[in-house]
Amino acid sequence: MTAKSSPLFLGIDTGGTYTDAVLWSEAGGANGKVLAKAKALTTRHDLAVGISGAVDAVLQKAATDPAAIKLVSMSTTLATNALVEGQGGRVALVMIGFSEGDLARDGLKAALGTDPVVFCPGGHDVHGNAAKLDLSGLEAALAGLGASVSGFAVCAYFATRNPAHELSARNLIRGITGLPVTASHELSAKLGGPRRALTTLLNARLISMIDRLVAATEGFLAARGIAAPLMVVRGDGALVSAAFARQRPIETILSGPAASLVGARHMTGLDNAVVSDIGGTTTDVAVLDQGRPRLDPEGATVGGFRTMVEAVAMRTFGLGGDSEVTLEDGALNPRILLGPRRLVPLALAGMMHGEAVTVELERQIRAANPSRMDGRLAVRTGVPERLAAGLTGAEAKLYELIGSTPLAVDRLLTSNAQNATLNRLVSRGLVHVAGFTPSDAAHVLGKQANWDAATARLGAELFARKRDGRGQAIAATPEAISERVLTTLTRLSAEVILETAFAEDGLDGAATVAHALVQRAVDSHPGIARLSVALDRPVIGLGASAPLHYAGLPPLVGHDCVVPEDTDVANALGAVVGQVRVSAEARVSQPQEGLFRVASGESVRDFNDEAAAIAAAETDVRAIAAGRARDAGTDSAEIEIASEFRVSTVEGQRMFIEAHVVAVASGRPRIAV
Repeated sequence: MTAKSSPLFLGIDTGGTYTDAVLWSEAGGANGKVLAKAKALTTRHDLAVGISGAVDAVLQKAATDPAAIKLVSMSTTLATNALVEGQGGRVALVMIGFSEGDLARDGLKAALGTDPVVFCPGGHDVHGNAAKLDLSGLEAALAGLGASVSGFAVCAYFATRNPAHELSARNLIRGITGLPVTASHELSAKLGGPRRALTTLLNARLISMIDRLVAATEGFLAARGIAAPLMVVRGDGALVSAAFARQRPIETILSGPAASLVGARHMTGLDNAVVSDIGGTTTDVAVLDQGRPRLDPEGATVGGFRTMVEAVAMRTFGLGGDSEVTLEDGALNPRILLGPRRLVPLALAGMMHGEAVTVELERQIRAANPSRMDGRLAVRTGVPERLAAGLTGAEAKLYELIGSTPLAVDRLLTSNAQNATLNRLVSRGLVHVAGFTPSDAAHVLGKQANWDAATARLGAELFARKRDGRGQAIAATPEAISERVLTTLTRLSAEVILETAFAEDGLDGAATVAHALVQRAVDSHPGIARLSVALDRPVIGLGASAPLHYAGLPPLVGHDCVVPEDTDVANALGAVVGQVRVSAEARVSQPQEGLFRVASGESVRDFNDEAAAIAAAETDVRAIAAGRARDAGTDSAEIEIASEFRVSTVEGQRMFIEAHVVAVASGRPRIAV
């Protein structure tokens, strides 16, 4: 079958800086063939603009009929980046059967921030027996909350054993407010209420963001006459339908990195490797073992929060081409620091806004002395106004001053306190800050040329004027400071790769050891004790800037670094070569001797016989998994069931304690006929 007669697959990856697109055909060899690829800037105010730019370029390069595309699959780092940067909509958390003290567990209070929380009596015990539910306090609060939040997160005590109280609260909230509601039992069957509440809270925050992404993509596809199913990559590398992802956006955290792992394996054929994917905002590092990514059984950790989302065992670091460049405070010879916050590179801001940026930077250069605010500009992100609900008076006042044209921060802020206010607006996703980044450094040195190099050089010149502890300028020229920034990025990349390897090996103090080893490797005076380290497998470098930043990696990590030909679109390629995979779980407990309780999905049933209870659990999970597989986008799912029993032996007699039954359904996504 020729490439022309084969169905075509369109892969899209919406990253923090770029949106990538790739057109792929199953024909053309064992691994298929990339027919065309393209990039466009991610436009956060209207994601459809970036998507259409990348996809239209691919269609033009391939000279193909859009109607020939039979499947569209998308990965995204938007959810990951939002959690790393502390962004997301304002939501209300409803805790049923919990106390205020439970907020202190598992980072829930830190994640909640200033968002409202409502406590209600109720919940269940470990066997699913109900306490008295009282939702009167929630009902009274809904009138005020509905106008100030974008959604709700509901978590009830032991809801994984009986979700009835979460369902009651969900129905009440939807009936009164009409806003999206996430219930914790929909996301995880694991115990651990506060962490389940944290996962639910983050999911509710992400709904509007992922909803906008899916809506933008669907609208674009319809406009181009592409009548193909739309799939989204989950954090474990599996594919699910767009409708499925809209309800469970938390499962798309690490979506882009998971897709990159699938793409890395597909492009290189390497079964064992450390995969490091550098983007604009983050570097994501994971391990390939025997051709499959390692999964984190405890749940993905992103932005410092340990969730209950099963995802690739990946460590995400706030290190990328668009990372904020700052100086170490209080040092005679201050180090260059990168991240974790993403800035809009000045080269990009200059390309988009022209003189509005360069005039301000030139004014600051003419000043006799450097300022801490030099080279910084603020601009609105362009998100819908409703997402600005709930701003404080100070936040609203500052937000009004910021418009769609970048404004120099030294003109905007009149006090240090306002800097904290500006940072809160950035965290809400309402404002971008533009500043000097490694991408600007690459433009200064001629190693990157897609944006405005002249604006980047102005930013580098301003940064080079900053003072060290002796009052001297930290660099003589824009080129000198740019070299230091890029060297720092390569060194830190080696550190995060080694830190991930040490953590996978179960070593404590991974970050400290990695830093010390890399420092010795680059230091001309290694010290009395000779230290060296080498990975047992190569590094696969992914990302458009990987050829630049990873060229110096091998001597720092002690192994080769492979950068595939299509590394710049690894995520988009991985999005179209994956499979649908979903699961369903049931638990069988024995609340009293001779009574076996099955909790599966949203039902709880009792049986007088263990075998009958197990059989019912297996039947339930098979049906639930099959239904989820259809919803997730496959009509050809194969289902595997596994059961795990907890038993004890008392005086030679077997005593049943609990059984955990899991069904996993997997298959290729359905394509348009």
